[in-house]
Amino acid sequence: MLLDFSHKMAAHCENGTTRNLLNFYGIKLSEPLIFGIASGCFYSYMPFIRVNDLPVFSFRNLPGIIFKRSTSKLGVSVERMKFSSPAKSKEKLDELIEKGIPAGLLVGVFYLTYFPPEYRFHFNAHNLVVIGKENGRYYVSDPVMENIETLTDKELQRVRFAQGAFPPKGKMYWIRAVPEKIDIETAICRGIKKNCDDMLRIPVPIFGVKGIRYTANRLKSWDARYGEHKASLRLGQFIRALEEIGTGGAGFRFMYAAFLQEAALILNKPVLKDLSVEMTGIGDNWRNFAALGAKNLRDRGVPATPYTELSELLLKIAGREEKVFAELDRIIK
Repeated sequence: MLLDFSHKMAAHCENGTTRNLLNFYGIKLSEPLIFGIASGCFYSYMPFIRVNDLPVFSFRNLPGIIFKRSTSKLGVSVERMKFSSPAKSKEKLDELIEKGIPAGLLVGVFYLTYFPPEYRFHFNAHNLVVIGKENGRYYVSDPVMENIETLTDKELQRVRFAQGAFPPKGKMYWIRAVPEKIDIETAICRGIKKNCDDMLRIPVPIFGVKGIRYTANRLKSWDARYGEHKASLRLGQFIRALEEIGTGGAGFRFMYAAFLQEAALILNKPVLKDLSVEMTGIGDNWRNFAALGAKNLRDRGVPATPYTELSELLLKIAGREEKVFAELDRIIK
């Protein structure tokens, strides 16, 4: 059995699974619109969470939030479940497929057999959609892949119950019902307002614009505080989050810029198009930071970029992001 499910690639897995699931039920929105309605543009520096004994940096909201917020703002009813038993998780998945319901899954990347070996790493927050089952194999719509893939029952269970940091624990989600009419204008405005709150008003200084400044103020002394080797490892962790995980931090800024461009037309607010251009420039700044910072990570005779210079660039990025979200906040109010 294979559902009549439209498989489309996406820049980011959770945006893609959300968009493709909504499309299955007749709600046809772009990936940037999903991202913006979910208030996906974010920043966090979490030294209390360690991966490979290094702090976690993130340029988007937490995994699962994009699906949760976007469906909520659109008035879509959803169901989410976790499982302690692989057998029960399989039973529930098979039940949904038999009913003709596509199911989103949270999985680990490392053991996805259809991924090229060079793209496999220990990351347990990848999203895909199971859209059918036949002869013991599950049909998988993975939005980072060009075509529909398949996994055996054993392979699927292995990635659903992957071990390590933030294990997925068989997490599964699906759509139960959609409203007769979608109020896209209200959803966009609510999404922008929430994103302004997240970037400007969280009092804890490691999140939003405050978090970028917090990182910048500490970055300038990393080499003196940790030594050249450990400082480069920490910087490498930052650049990996910025350039390689998901769409990367700069990619999320470009996606939010695309959202503002679409929102300008839907809301008939041309000023949002100007802010879209500014957000694209901010994405360019993030990419420039990654290129300069990468000089510190390789011993190829390339002069390293002083950590004080990298810190100054981060402070400029923080200032630009603060101005964009403050202006968005004023417009939406």
